[in-house]
Amino acid sequence: MILTRSPLRISLGGGGTDLPSYYRKYEGFLLAGAIDKYVYVSVTRPFAEGIYLKYAQIEKLQKVEDIQHPIIREALSMQELKTPQIEITTVADIPAGTGLGSSGAFATGLLRALFAHRRKHMLAQELAEMACHIELDRLGEPIGKQDQYIAAYGGLTVFTFHRDDTVTAEPLKIKIETIFDLEDRLLLFFTGFIHSAGKILKDQHERSQNNETEMLNNLHYVKNLGYRSKEALEQGNLQCFGELMHEHWEHKKVRSQGMSNPQIDAWYELATRSGAVGGKLVGAGGGGFLMFLAEDSSRLRRTMKSAGLEEVRFRFDFEGTKVVFS
Repeated sequence: MILTRSPLRISLGGGGTDLPSYYRKYEGFLLAGAIDKYVYVSVTRPFAEGIYLKYAQIEKLQKVEDIQHPIIREALSMQELKTPQIEITTVADIPAGTGLGSSGAFATGLLRALFAHRRKHMLAQELAEMACHIELDRLGEPIGKQDQYIAAYGGLTVFTFHRDDTVTAEPLKIKIETIFDLEDRLLLFFTGFIHSAGKILKDQHERSQNNETEMLNNLHYVKNLGYRSKEALEQGNLQCFGELMHEHWEHKKVRSQGMSNPQIDAWYELATRSGAVGGKLVGAGGGGFLMFLAEDSSRLRRTMKSAGLEEVRFRFDFEGTKVVFS
């Protein structure tokens, strides 16, 4: 049996500029952090012929083209299995639809497991590229590339998305003391709202392709915020970074009417009155997790807990998608 784990992520600046509709014209830039919350994928060879899948649903079939799960179907079709005899199981620390990049993490984890099952190794760059090929090209999802890349690489990583579809990945030049401070002061709270990023990202994709000035100016500004966030973190200036998070959130809400709702706005206002320097919804928006940089972490935890929000504590992951058992 092969077992892989693939980290979920938080966006730290520049989110939204990783969509092809934007970066193919203007080049995208963002920084993201992999966290120690994972998607696990196991691949094994059962005794009987056939394809056995266990995720939120259970599938038992004979032909790859009959698989309902789109990512598994496309990944297996690329393996060119002559006589399918495979069992795939997946579980996750945090459910899908919460804005932490679970789809991209699953894709990289599945590919790592499938290639390890065949005794083949893949570099992080290859893994991310293939995962993006499946989701963006073969499935036509209107999404960006950051989830697949940060899952594959791990760490606190800076990505530049070039016009020719290539991606440059570099580690954030951040001091270890700043990493510890960031882990202590960045707090994640689950809103209780599960969402699909597809609708919001499809709207951004279409408006960018149509060269809508308001959308493009918003993304240009957000990209600049990404550069400024990188500088603030590398200088160890978390106060500035928190203020940039707030600035990012204000521009993010303008991008789509479905980005927030009155309850999320109320929680955000409560957090800012309770010592949050800044914050935002992680992911495309509409639900999932609120992330804040706290001035006083204990105070903010008490306040949000009293408001009924559950915190998910985390540390950063610096290993990326890996085989943990074989």
